[in-house]
Amino acid sequence: MGTLFLLSTLSAQAQQEFSPRSVEKGVLLVASPSMSDPNFHQTVLLIVEHGRGGTVGLILNRPTNVLVSEVLPDFTVLKRTTHRLFAGGPVERTQLVLLFRLTQLLPDTRQIVDRIYVGTPRVLERIMTQPKPTETFRAFSGFAGWAPGQLEHEMLEGAWGVLPSNVFNIFDKDPDALWPDCISRLQALRTISR
Repeated sequence: MGTLFLLSTLSAQAQQEFSPRSVEKGVLLVASPSMSDPNFHQTVLLIVEHGRGGTVGLILNRPTNVLVSEVLPDFTVLKRTTHRLFAGGPVERTQLVLLFRLTQLLPDTRQIVDRIYVGTPRVLERIMTQPKPTETFRAFSGFAGWAPGQLEHEMLEGAWGVLPSNVFNIFDKDPDALWPDCISRLQALRTISR
């Protein structure tokens, strides 16, 4: 009886992973292997906004060769660090977006999901000068955006799958392994639902 319950729970969860209704702030959006758009080929995004006005996400697995210290040269705390800038998406590529893993809400931050926030360079300076072992950040140039209903339409066409953001530690996960591991997880869920 316990196994039957587990299988039906997993099956319901798997069906949700491919439903447009499963998109919400804080989930991972995983590009289908058939995604042909070069902006999103083999990408995993964190959804940072989703609502009537549309959807905004950050591509988590496109590190660049640019160091964050080059983008923020006035931040002396970044000198001699190896933090790399990520290509967050094709929209507003000159805009810097900072994503943080923090132990608590701080001024100049907005929570995305448990312990994950977007914030300003002031937050970056604080976590660099007063570091805590579990706090870290990633910097992104640009973001991905969808008009109202656009992402839902793409999902109905099979372009995306959805996973909860806590499936992987997105700050510590190797960016090169993120997409294949997400695809494996989605394929396992799809197999269970059959």
